[in-house]
Amino acid sequence: MISTAATPDEYFESLPADRQEVINRLYNTIAKNLPHGFDQRMSYGMLTWVVPHSIYPNGYHCDPKQALPFLSLASQKNFIALYHMGIYADKALYDWFVAEYPKHSKTKLDMGKSCIRFKKPENIPFDLLAELFQKMTPADWVMQYEKMLNAPRETK
Repeated sequence: MISTAATPDEYFESLPADRQEVINRLYNTIAKNLPHGFDQRMSYGMLTWVVPHSIYPNGYHCDPKQALPFLSLASQKNFIALYHMGIYADKALYDWFVAEYPKHSKTKLDMGKSCIRFKKPENIPFDLLAELFQKMTPADWVMQYEKMLNAPRETK
């Protein structure tokens, strides 16, 4: 389900009624807890927070015209998706989140490399997510991103 919304307001208006409240609550949790310096915009049909070119002129290596993506929020058909690139790039952050999750939720963690999926809005651990959002600044993310880009590639 890729949204064609051009603005966050259009995105919220396009959501089914049963998703509007929870997406708005997640959006506000991000806004209150994400460190200063990230910019919010629409990208790939999702609400997205990026490191702007004013902080990281190199931009995203796949398309340097785009700002460096960090966090995205989307209402998918069967779940709410939260994409946190810091979890993908920083093993210590990933390990912390995986260890903390059971302390904040009765449901099993449903997670891919950077995607955390929530099938039932009532099971979203907002306090844990607020803590996660506070853990990486734009400078931290740029440092981690560049470390990943410059890491030697494994060959098979």
